[in-house]
Amino acid sequence: MKRLLLLTLLATALPAGAGEQVRVPLSASVRAVLQHSVADMPLNRSAFASKGDEIAWLNAMSPRLEKRFPDRATREEFLNAVHYEAVRAGLDPEMVLGLIQVESGFKKYAVSSAGARGFMQVMPFWVSDIGAVDHNLFYLRTNLRYGCTILRHYLDIERGDLFRALGRYNGSLGRAEYPNMVYGAWQQWRTAASRTVSLARQPNS
Repeated sequence: MKRLLLLTLLATALPAGAGEQVRVPLSASVRAVLQHSVADMPLNRSAFASKGDEIAWLNAMSPRLEKRFPDRATREEFLNAVHYEAVRAGLDPEMVLGLIQVESGFKKYAVSSAGARGFMQVMPFWVSDIGAVDHNLFYLRTNLRYGCTILRHYLDIERGDLFRALGRYNGSLGRAEYPNMVYGAWQQWRTAASRTVSLARQPNS
């Protein structure tokens, strides 16, 4: 209980201003995989199993973002893009929301002291390493595509160890503060989703 309270307090603190991934040489095979992953393909389908699942998830997530995105259509566009890119990369969408909360506080044009950009605080060197000259890291889908691809890459390097992968993402591998903050924020989003699912499953009175 005390650990959960600590994680919650950390997660509701000011954004970490992080995302300072360390640039390392990529093998040709890894570069090719990452280049293919960030290729700008149209978001032409949903990652939800059904329309009902989509509505339930959006209803769960949306209220927590009303202050940041007052316009419902904009809010749902953001949430749909997060869900799609997270699932595409094999990541939990609620974990990605927690990461964005910690990284940028949901600020589209956030820039860290090291130059990391956008919602997921992606370092610009990734564009020259695996992207294209016209990739704009302040564009919603581009930022999410890069961020999720990079985290998936780090997760593969760490053989599924999310704690260490988050450390790499933040440039703080071996220190617990950042992964704990993301885990705490993730727990908040998961709780919101679980509560909505539980209510939806209750029989009609």
